Amino acid sequence: MSNPFFEPSTLPYGMPPFAEIRDEHYKPAFEKGMADQLAEIAAITRRRDMPTFENTFIPLEQSGQLLERVAAVFFNKASADSNDYTNELEEEIAPLLAAHSDAIKLDPQLYWRIKTVYDTVESLGLDAESRYLVERYYMEYTVAGAGLSDDDKEKLKEYNQRLSTLTTKFEKNLLADTNDLAVVIEDVAELDGLEPGEISAAAEAARERGLEGKYLITLVLPTGHPFLSALTDRTVRERIMAASRARGNRGNEWDNSDIVLEITRLRAERAKLLGFDSHAAWVTADETAKNPGNVRAMLDRLAVPAARNAREEQADLEAQAGHPIAAHDWAFYTEKVRQAKYDVDEAAMRPYFEAERVLWDGVFFAATKLYGIQFTERDDIVAYHPDVRVFEVTNDDGSPVGLYTLDLYTRDSKRGGAWMNSLIAQSTLLDHPVVVTNNLNVPKPAAGEPTLLTYDEVNTFFHEFGHALHGLFARVTYPKFAGTNTYRDFVEFPSQVNEMWMLWPEVLANYAIHYQTGEPMPQEFVDRIQASSAFNEGFQTSEYLAAALLDQAWHALGAGVVIDDVPTFESRALTAVGLDNPAVPTRYSSTYFAHTFSGGYDAGYYSYIWSEVLDADTVDWFKGNGGLTRENGDRFRQRLLGVGGSKDPLEAFRDFRGRDADIQPLLDRRGLN
Repeated sequence: MSNPFFEPSTLPYGMPPFAEIRDEHYKPAFEKGMADQLAEIAAITRRRDMPTFENTFIPLEQSGQLLERVAAVFFNKASADSNDYTNELEEEIAPLLAAHSDAIKLDPQLYWRIKTVYDTVESLGLDAESRYLVERYYMEYTVAGAGLSDDDKEKLKEYNQRLSTLTTKFEKNLLADTNDLAVVIEDVAELDGLEPGEISAAAEAARERGLEGKYLITLVLPTGHPFLSALTDRTVRERIMAASRARGNRGNEWDNSDIVLEITRLRAERAKLLGFDSHAAWVTADETAKNPGNVRAMLDRLAVPAARNAREEQADLEAQAGHPIAAHDWAFYTEKVRQAKYDVDEAAMRPYFEAERVLWDGVFFAATKLYGIQFTERDDIVAYHPDVRVFEVTNDDGSPVGLYTLDLYTRDSKRGGAWMNSLIAQSTLLDHPVVVTNNLNVPKPAAGEPTLLTYDEVNTFFHEFGHALHGLFARVTYPKFAGTNTYRDFVEFPSQVNEMWMLWPEVLANYAIHYQTGEPMPQEFVDRIQASSAFNEGFQTSEYLAAALLDQAWHALGAGVVIDDVPTFESRALTAVGLDNPAVPTRYSSTYFAHTFSGGYDAGYYSYIWSEVLDADTVDWFKGNGGLTRENGDRFRQRLLGVGGSKDPLEAFRDFRGRDADIQPLLDRRGLN
């Protein structure tokens, strides 16, 4: 059988040959990819000469190319367009990949070679990126357990394989339960308050499930739902909120409660084996935060004023509503109060946020103004789903940057949320170009109707494109540092910075055009949005901090601590930090907290606000230095985005900013002074 993964793609920019890839290609490619890489590692460790950078680190970085090709494509498909086969294969392959990773990271001969070079790195005369490569490998392998005894390594392998199985199962359960809990509406009158395009999308979602004449409200990843701000029927709002919060905890085949308990127990035991007090301590040891104490100090500093502000906001909402506010009421009455206080109506803004204009005249326009890059749609290059669009990105001199693919719409086969992946990661050593993809979850209207985005969806679009720019611009020698391969509590920083251009006057005026009348968005809309920038920040900060602190609480547990009830643990954890307001539920409860139990943000959900300190300070810098200019864009590209993970991120920030970050702009932004 000819397998398209067995050789590098010959398509433009190395785009995977999606037209040729079939489900049956994945497993053989994974098996051969793992076998090939183990043989490549064995060729390093069998050498009789003393370890050097050239005979150890170069071949180590060159290893595993087949495995990387298939993994990048498969895991993107498993997230964006899954099916029964990919779901089953992901569960089968997860423990095998964990074992494969352990076979490399826990290889004593390989670790000896890495450590030998590390111990003499001062005298080797390496360039800065090569030296950093040595330092990162040594730190990562040490923290991963490479120095353990043989018996302890066997225990570690068991932990890693079992955890890989559990986290995969968590994600599959969540997707199935999310689809099952979608809210079916019989009468269109119950959808009063929604825009015609939203009603059309709900009808289309129902039709795709064989529910002709009905309407289906699919659930998003967080606890809240965009429709809650507009639906006038309180009973329908309550149904949506109840369905959202029921995910993964209904006692059915998709219940994630026992999985949460086993994951946290195993992570704590593994951390003890590795010499750490908790999983949070193990994770943060190799992040910019360095230890969970630093994380908790920041989160606790923000929790008290956030909870205070949320309760003040709640009083305003109850005055508007004339009755106590429940969680399913908050978004609806927030819009009422926002209109009363600031005359802001986000629903009235939607006709100005037509998706195609947002893409070309907003997201792409801002990038062109800042960085000089140009975008050309490539209909001749096939992507992994008919809805996915492909764009070639070039510099202003015509030189290539890479390919950008956009997967905008929600579907039952796609997990919730929004994200960026690299399908091909740039590397000079491997002569690799770059292909990145953005996934969003915008409801797809019926054919011929416009896709009108919400305010939050536009913001998410700019955010995820910030990740894409990071992946597109990074120019590194070694694949380990490619694209967004940097510290987890730094990686959100570039994407958060890119959000600022959404409301930048020159950008907004270019894309916020009424899709029917062609009129620009009235300036007073923008003025009111900006005047209300700190409005509802108490709620938004509280729901985020509740999730971040819940993540920390689960992963602060030491080995041997027994937790037998998920809701009780959650309640106690949130009460302890004053974020137990029933009207302000945590952004994610444990049984659908994909970030921490299947998404790689375990003990790391704090990263968003940790990065926001850098982001808010950087926004201040842009505003103080002329804003949307090529000079500013080039500086940010060269000193931050362009370095990928090839230097310490805080050093890169200091190089860009001229100093360490100041937290004051964040406190000002969120009204937490």
